[in-house]
Amino acid sequence: MRKYDFDTVIERKGTVCAKWDGMEPIFGTGDILPMWVADMDFKAPPEVVEVLRERVEHGIFGYTRRFAPYREAIAGWFERRHGWRPDTEWIRHTPGVVPALSAAILAFTQPGDGVLVQPPVYYPFFAAITGRGRRIVENPLIFSDGRFEMDFGDLEKKLEDSSVKLVFLCSPHNPGGRVWTREELEKFASICASRGVVVISDEIHCDILFRGIKHTPLASVSEEARNITITTVAPSKTFNIAGLSTAAVIIPSKRLRDNYQSVIDFLHLDGGNVFGTIALEAAYNRGDAWLDELTAYLEENLDFIEHYLEIHLPEITLIRPEGTYVPLLDFRSLGLSGPELQDLLVKKGGVALDGGHWFGTGGTGFARINIAAPRLLIQEGMECIEKAIKSFRK
Repeated sequence: MRKYDFDTVIERKGTVCAKWDGMEPIFGTGDILPMWVADMDFKAPPEVVEVLRERVEHGIFGYTRRFAPYREAIAGWFERRHGWRPDTEWIRHTPGVVPALSAAILAFTQPGDGVLVQPPVYYPFFAAITGRGRRIVENPLIFSDGRFEMDFGDLEKKLEDSSVKLVFLCSPHNPGGRVWTREELEKFASICASRGVVVISDEIHCDILFRGIKHTPLASVSEEARNITITTVAPSKTFNIAGLSTAAVIIPSKRLRDNYQSVIDFLHLDGGNVFGTIALEAAYNRGDAWLDELTAYLEENLDFIEHYLEIHLPEITLIRPEGTYVPLLDFRSLGLSGPELQDLLVKKGGVALDGGHWFGTGGTGFARINIAAPRLLIQEGMECIEKAIKSFRK
């Protein structure tokens, strides 16, 4: 029997919520079911809500700093959950993963330099690069037998370009749902280290892992990986506290750490907020049981979606993820462009999914669905998708 409640549907409209209140600029209407944006329709763990409530009652919300308990919470979490304990001296603050990517671009590249990405991938990667005058260099993933894989031959070829100074790794991969194996990461790190590039490893989804799957932090696979890797982590996806704008970077190399910190200091991004700091500590220190129940519930949602598709929409396939709660649905059998598929789902189905084409090369024909919602909303979403596909068949 579960201790925590993931079945209650909580009203989020009118709460200045991006997922529920911010659809109209993207989809042309706000009167649809949101199954986009990687946050959950579940309350944060009560252990987190409790410390936030206590701090609100304190009534003073002045400038904040992070001390030893903050860094110890991060190190302890990664030791318990992923078998890797980073030195607390390696840990630095960032308001979020995307700001960390932007800071890394400023710290380690110059205008005109190349930054390598592996599409289809989290779409803010692209904006972080082009918005600062750098070039996107693509090492597209290979989709084969229902799963995405790295193209190591192409990676070696692309890194022969000496202007490529930085690589963005998404681990686990969003939206592909892959949790890279240790062997894959060792090979990836070896290639990158041999070319002298810095790797930003976005590991924000690393805690959502399904049966039999283990996440391996890139920096843990070898000494050469540790020396080139900046790992970005956060409790935001894991515990549904993204609105508290608190994340961390882990940088073993002192040279890289000092360069990164100099940019953070210049941009004055090190202040943070008091609620994010105490929420991170509570989540990482007391959130294990909640996360275990959440992951089991999410896996049941995956089973529900697969079963629903088999019965009602056999031409649509769930790309079963090894991790993350934002997997892809494969609509390629419909033969639609990305905008056409999005238009069909919105106008005929009344449902908002992240368009696969938003994620770049290889994404067209897919759509990303957020499964972190009560089962009733998952069922409603699948019925909306079925309605859209049936209208297309006519």
